[in-house]
Amino acid sequence: MELDASTTADGERVYIDRKRAERGAEGPFYLVFTDADADDRWGFACGNCGSLDTAMDTMGRIQCTDCGNLRKPDEWDAAHE
Repeated sequence: MELDASTTADGERVYIDRKRAERGAEGPFYLVFTDADADDRWGFACGNCGSLDTAMDTMGRIQCTDCGNLRKPDEWDAAHE
């Protein structure tokens, strides 16, 4: 498995798997790991702007805090809005 190395704003080394992604409205969200063996998942990288500054809520919604790219939640209920 070949992963792309990157560095977070805090200087932490992380590894992006561009073959495993979640669909976003503006581009994919790639899985990010703390190790090159992809054993310890760290979060997501935005495929639209390249940012590692993303957030996921309890319903599975992923959003890039830099460009606003958004993945809809796994389960949606109008009562949560």
